[in-house]
Amino acid sequence: MSLVAATRSEYTKQFSTAGWWVLAIVLVVYVAFTAGVLALVFGGVASGRMTGNGPAPQTEGLAGLVYSSASGVGYVFPLLVGTLMVTTEFRHKTLTPTFLATPRRGIVLGGKFFVGIVVGLLYGILGSAAAIAAGAGVLSIFGVDAELGSSDTWTLVGRMLLAFALWAVVGIGVGTVVRNQVAAIVIVLAVTLFIEPIVRTLGGLVSGFSEVVKWFPSAASDALVGKTIFGAMSSGGSGSLDWWVGGLVLLAYAVVFLVIGLFTTWRRDVD
Repeated sequence: MSLVAATRSEYTKQFSTAGWWVLAIVLVVYVAFTAGVLALVFGGVASGRMTGNGPAPQTEGLAGLVYSSASGVGYVFPLLVGTLMVTTEFRHKTLTPTFLATPRRGIVLGGKFFVGIVVGLLYGILGSAAAIAAGAGVLSIFGVDAELGSSDTWTLVGRMLLAFALWAVVGIGVGTVVRNQVAAIVIVLAVTLFIEPIVRTLGGLVSGFSEVVKWFPSAASDALVGKTIFGAMSSGGSGSLDWWVGGLVLLAYAVVFLVIGLFTTWRRDVD
């Protein structure tokens, strides 16, 4: 079977089940809620309604921070989808007929790679649309410029789409290394929701540690996007990677996981 046929087969597997759109709905709701809350806080402060009679803070760039919540909190979803694309096959034994039809396992993994990019871009579009719809709507209530006509806003969206696609590929790599679905999901959630946020917060407090933390996957993703809430809160953007370096670092994580999985667990017999 060729790479094109393997990609077509993987595409059918992915979009013929309910898993992808269930996670997509959760992504949209979660991102819209987060962006709406951030816009409510920023808009309220910027308009002076939450700061009394004091001077209103500068509103330039607030919209971008709100919209970047799509990747700031939503990157876990393409990461999970990519992981499930592989671990679900191990769990339900569907890899057995797949490998019988396509003995060249690298081609099977290549098909997942390309479909993962498609799913990541789709999630990026949905997440960005949810963040912009909710964020711009709330900001407009407070009279804050939604900056939808700014090229910087759409550059931000483009980088978020790239980040979502890369996170999906990272997830595929994680799934190839950790075959057990429950273990893979626990690892993904533990790292993204607890370990990395805590360590990155400490990195902003401990002298010199920020030079290590900036190479973490989520920090590289924030650098790629260029403007995120966590990045603004942790180190004020000082010492962060250039956006293109952040993208290359995130891609490197994906490649390393894929190569490790390809030459280890991916070559083992299917249980």
